[in-house]
Amino acid sequence: MNVLVVGGGGREHAIVKALKKNPRVTKLYCCPGNGGISEDAECVNIRATDLDTLEAFAASHAVDFAVVAPDDPLVLGLADRFRAMGIPTFGPGKDAARIEGSKAFSKELMRKYGIPTARFAVFSDPKRALAYSISQPLPIVVKANGLALGKGVLICETHEEAAGAIREMMEQDRFGASGHTIVIEEFMTGPEVSVLAFTDGKTLVPMVSSMDHKRALDGDRGPNTGGMGTVAPNPYYTPEIADYCMKNIFLPTVYAMQAEGCPFSGCLYFGLMLTPDGPKVVEYNCRFGDPETQVVLPLLESDLLEVMEAVANGRLAETEVRFSSGHAVCVVLASGGYPGKYETGKRIEGIDEASAQPGVCVYHAGTRRTGDGAYLTAGGRVLGVTAAAGTLSEAIDRAYQAAGCIRFEKKQFRSDIGRRAMQAK
Repeated sequence: MNVLVVGGGGREHAIVKALKKNPRVTKLYCCPGNGGISEDAECVNIRATDLDTLEAFAASHAVDFAVVAPDDPLVLGLADRFRAMGIPTFGPGKDAARIEGSKAFSKELMRKYGIPTARFAVFSDPKRALAYSISQPLPIVVKANGLALGKGVLICETHEEAAGAIREMMEQDRFGASGHTIVIEEFMTGPEVSVLAFTDGKTLVPMVSSMDHKRALDGDRGPNTGGMGTVAPNPYYTPEIADYCMKNIFLPTVYAMQAEGCPFSGCLYFGLMLTPDGPKVVEYNCRFGDPETQVVLPLLESDLLEVMEAVANGRLAETEVRFSSGHAVCVVLASGGYPGKYETGKRIEGIDEASAQPGVCVYHAGTRRTGDGAYLTAGGRVLGVTAAAGTLSEAIDRAYQAAGCIRFEKKQFRSDIGRRAMQAK
């Protein structure tokens, strides 16, 4: 069976490693992949957004199953193209991917179907947006409507900051067309929880919950990043909260997408906040999160390919999805200066030593492989060092012990991943 994974980061490495376990997979391709993925799959240097070339590659290489992992190609309609070719594909179509690709669409969906979220308003006119923002209590959140590489959400402490954010997005094209329409919403407080879920558009099966660490520095200080580490499960996400979310958020979202004529099939990501008024949706993503995937998939006991096939074929209700009762922790090793300016091309040592530690897997996010088999840094987030164990404390210790084995110039990481989770117990 020839399987194609589209994407090239730490999330895709975790997916590739999980798919590789299935003995039916005889050939595994990844486009474009990265240095570490090249050890587990054949990497082909095709950008994830080069839909024509990816379509031609899938046809010429007799791809039997495709996984479209990143948001951009999903929003552009790559999954639709593969399915039109007769290739079973894991990932939502273009219409369903709007749940992430358009914040205005997702917020209006929640309002229409009574799914709890922050109070909001949508604007395409900067003057009206400015007038509205002045009337709102602080802090206030300004969001670009479209995809913005995770940087299109600004929390503004003053009305002047909000006005500046509105002008940058709507008049100065900071995020291009993604910022021509914006969402202004109330600022919510409470613990954040990420829940990824398998869904075939009818049935929904939540995965293990997780806790992301977005800020660059210890103590949740510094600028926002793509994620500096994760913990699974999230201790704030109790069985009672999970039951509430299934009844009031997860299933209503699936039914809402059905009702709108764009049923969602793939991985639906729920970014939640446990507010004093109950759980509310912060955001939806139309794909696996990064680095949440790097702690969720190591706890998956079922075969990932079989689950993905069930999703693609509309048979999720007939498929058992099991997770272990253990814990997993991912510590991201980044290039010095990330998420700002950073250098690449630094030689990485100690990966084999780290990988040999019990319960540890090192996922490559931003690496490239040289001709002599060495690894060099090739991105902001370089590696995700994940450890699984029976307890959270043990998983944290294992992850940091393994992370300490890895060396490269200007290595940057947080030393407190999991601390908040430990304090919640």
